[in-house]
Amino acid sequence: MMGSLEAALEAWWLPGLSALLAVLSTYVVYRLTLALIRHFTESRTVPRLFLDAAARALGAVLCLLALSGALSAAPDDLPLLAGFRQATTLFLILAMTWAAVRLTSAIGEVIVAMNPVLEGQWQRARKVETQTRFLVRCLNILIVIIGFGAALMTFESVRQVGASVLASAGVGGIILGFAARPVLSNLLAGMQIALTQPFRIDDVLHVQGEWCWVEEVTATYVVLRVWDLRRLVVPLQWFIENPFQNWSRKSADLLGTVFIWVDYTMPVEPLREEFKRLLDESDQWDGKVATVQVTDSNDQAMQVRFLMSAPDSSKNWDLRCAVREGLVTYVQKHYPSHLPRMRARLVDE
Repeated sequence: MMGSLEAALEAWWLPGLSALLAVLSTYVVYRLTLALIRHFTESRTVPRLFLDAAARALGAVLCLLALSGALSAAPDDLPLLAGFRQATTLFLILAMTWAAVRLTSAIGEVIVAMNPVLEGQWQRARKVETQTRFLVRCLNILIVIIGFGAALMTFESVRQVGASVLASAGVGGIILGFAARPVLSNLLAGMQIALTQPFRIDDVLHVQGEWCWVEEVTATYVVLRVWDLRRLVVPLQWFIENPFQNWSRKSADLLGTVFIWVDYTMPVEPLREEFKRLLDESDQWDGKVATVQVTDSNDQAMQVRFLMSAPDSSKNWDLRCAVREGLVTYVQKHYPSHLPRMRARLVDE
């Protein structure tokens, strides 16, 4: 046994050294070329973005190509040569899959970077970002599946089993379809959402009683950031099957309301003047809508509605709270006797 091992080492001495030198020289040349390119190019250019994203993966691909070439030039009678060649091919396929995924992700980042959120164009930027990120994720999933299949095909046993697997693909496809129905439905729902754009990244939604922002859109679910920094994870299929509110679909402008119940003897005009004063002093009001109306009444009091506008949902909430507090304070201070009261009359029988 020791004799066969020594013979194998002696046979591999020159081819192994040649393969090692080929890999090292390829790696050194690649690193030098990469350093020169990074030195003479700007970091935010499109080619640099692609190069930086896939630098490690491309280095692995080049080194494995050099190793594969050195093994191809080695004598065919070397012991364990077939195993080394198969392992090199397997790792080369995995490295190429890694590089393809990194390049595809870089495409998404480049598209998003080329469509920044500018004043007056935020809708277009969000639309492009939402579509790009979803399509890039779907493309990455497809690349990984193809790379994994190609890696499996390097094994002879898998290729031999392929014929029998293909013969039973009909029944297996039906079973797999039923098993993967939730995943497939979410993928199809995500594709529909990416194309029709019912919401985009950073849109303000009202979902299941929660006020939240769209933080991330994946291939199967959406991450929503609730106003108190909780995260609500919702499957994409839910947005296809259920109604939800989008508070920034066309624009972020919103109308806010404040309701106050006062006695019938309360004059409305002072409330209207105080409401206008509070809006003029507020930074959240956009100056578009300011309306005071008596919208309801019952046997005890009347309801006064104060309608106001704000540029977005956050400012709308702050404005409503400030106006409500200011109006309540005003009534308490100037008209305390006009708060809602219970009236009754005693009858002496």
